[in-house]
Order: sequence, then C-alpha cells, then structure tokens
Amino acid sequence: MQPNSRPSLKNLVFIGGGHSHAIVLKLFGNNPVAGVNLTLITPDQYTPYSGMLPGHIARFYNYSECHIDLQTLSKFAKARLYLDRVVGLDLKNNKVVCANRPAVDFDILSIDIGSTPMKLSVSGAAEYTIAAKPVAQLLEHWYKLQEMVMRNPQKPLSISIVGGGAGGVELALSMLAGLRRLGIENLEVHLWQRTGELMPNHHPSVRQIMQEVLISQGAKLHLCENVCQVRQIIDDQLEIKSESGLIIRCDQVFWVTQAAAANWVKDSGIGTDEKGFILVDDHLQSVTHPQIFAAGDIATMINYHLSKAGVFAVRQGKPLYENLRRMIFGKSLQPYKPQKEYLSLIGTGDGRALATRGNFTLPPHQLLWHWKDFIDRRFMAKFQNIPKT
Repeated sequence: MQPNSRPSLKNLVFIGGGHSHAIVLKLFGNNPVAGVNLTLITPDQYTPYSGMLPGHIARFYNYSECHIDLQTLSKFAKARLYLDRVVGLDLKNNKVVCANRPAVDFDILSIDIGSTPMKLSVSGAAEYTIAAKPVAQLLEHWYKLQEMVMRNPQKPLSISIVGGGAGGVELALSMLAGLRRLGIENLEVHLWQRTGELMPNHHPSVRQIMQEVLISQGAKLHLCENVCQVRQIIDDQLEIKSESGLIIRCDQVFWVTQAAAANWVKDSGIGTDEKGFILVDDHLQSVTHPQIFAAGDIATMINYHLSKAGVFAVRQGKPLYENLRRMIFGKSLQPYKPQKEYLSLIGTGDGRALATRGNFTLPPHQLLWHWKDFIDRRFMAKFQNIPKT
C-alpha cells in the first residue's frame, strides 16, 4: 500500500468498543492516516475484556486490569469519541442515528457491538432477570450483590443462572468463588440448562469435566429444564419456574442464554441472518452494503460457522484494520480465513483452568490458569501501556 497516496474516503465511523475495534484503533494509532476522520460511538468509556471478566467476578482481577479505557485509546488513535447509544442507521444518507446527539456522517462504517442474551419469549425475564450483556449492567448488579453480602455474610443467598453454555458455566463458577471469598456462609447457586448436557458446543470430555467441577463446587444443576417463567413474590424474592413444573425461589436471576442482536441492527436494512446478526463475506464486509463492515459477535460470516466467542473478535481485529485501510485508499480487500480449531482456556474459579482444542482436552490445573493469566495480561498490556499523546 502506498503511504503517500491520498485517501478516497474521509469519514470512518466505528460503532461499539468491542475487541476488534480496540485492536483496530490501536493499529490506526500506530499507523495514522492523514486526512481521514475517525469516530468511535459507544455508550461506555470502559470496555471489558471477556477473557478476564470471569476472573474479575471471582475476585482475581480488579476493574482496571480487565477493562480498556476507550478515551485514552481514542486519543491515541486521534479519533473522536462520542459516548452515546446508537438507535438506528440512515443508510440512504450514510448517517448513524444516536440517542442524544446529532446524526454522524460516515463514508465507511464498522460495527462491533457484541450481542445480548435472548430472553423476550420467557414471561417475566425482561423485568426480573439480569442479562450477562451488556457487561456494564451485569457488573453494576454484581457489585450491589457483593455489597449486600459484605454487610451481612450470615444471611442466606440463592442465585440462579439460566443458560448452561460456556458463558453460564463460567459465570456460575466465578460467582461461587467470588461470593465465597467474601465469606458468605449459606450460598446456593442454581444453573439451568434446557438440554441434557452443559456446554453443548464443546467436546464431550469438556462437558463431563466441567459438570463434575460444578458439582464438586456445590452448584445445583437443573438439566433438561426449560425455564418458562420468572416472577417476583414476597420480600423481593424471585420465583423461577420450568416447563416441567420445577419451581425454585432465589434472590437474583442471571440470564446467559443464546445470543441475540440489537433491535436497531435488525431494523436498519442491512442484510442479516435469522437472528439479526450482520451477514459479512470473507472481507468482514456486509453482503448488502459494501460501505459497512462488522466483526465480533454481531457479525455472521456467510462462509464459516463461527461460535459467538471472544477469540474470533480478537483475531478479526487485524484483518478488519487492513481492509478498512484498503477501503480508504480504494485498494482491493483481502480475505480473512478463521482457524478451524482454536485453543480455549476455561477458568474454573478456583485458580485452575481447563484447556481444550478440537478433540484434545487437559483437565483443570493451576499451571493452565497461570498460562491463561499470562495470555490475558499480555493482551491487555497492549492497551494499558499506550503512549500519551
């Protein structure tokens, strides 16, 4: 690419501060493009790194260790930062519609806003449960719960987690560990899964090991239980009911079910899949609107079946940057080919981690946690040691 060629497109706008966009902004900071206006629109100044979030809940990491400061990153990239919520797109005029500020013009748009758990079809779920995403909202409730426990650790506490995929399992184990480190004496953690096995997208060896870990940690598993209602009863307690008739009373319910897309994406006119995720080709470019790119959970690659996992968002960062830069200069785009298999390190909340890649699995061990910790801290160091501009 010719460094002295003039850009053909001027306004590059990013919606969302996800992993891919954090990497892209860092790379633009390292290699600025004169004459191009960068803008980041996101509701929160701090964006969480998903790899360390369970460790934060388990009290291994403090807030700053697992969050990227998007204000500092935007300054480094010479990008304008608008802390606002996107509510729609005007694709006819290439504008991003925001909740609290005038619409933002773009020549190229990139979207990396993650996903939210799907819960609208369950009675009472929207009113009485705490979604795992957005993370800022989850943590707000988590901190309040910790404060309540610290005020009265003798008081019994019961929490339910709906969704037994990898996210629900990690959340259950990290919450068990975090609350026990606060000295709570009477704790119940219920994990609900509508199928007969946890973590259905993982290898059977992983499912079996993680189920044994949960049971050994005292979690109460409710398999083949499809939650159909959550309602509030006396003394602010909640009652969670499944289709089988099983009813459990608890103090809080956390919702970690299948991922869903934001409504404004579905309504924008961009080509999406049946769940509302943006369909992109091998260049991470919208199949219907070439001026739009998407990465991370909000994107569905039409030629690959990828799980909604942070590992892909991280790996899409550099290819997204390269293609955005190429688009700016009117160059041909390069394909991104995701790995078929990838290493997954899953924390168990007790200072151990399990490792899995394809059909290969190593059971939980302290050395694997130290390995995971090293990888995560190395990733975060890229954003914590940003030169002052």
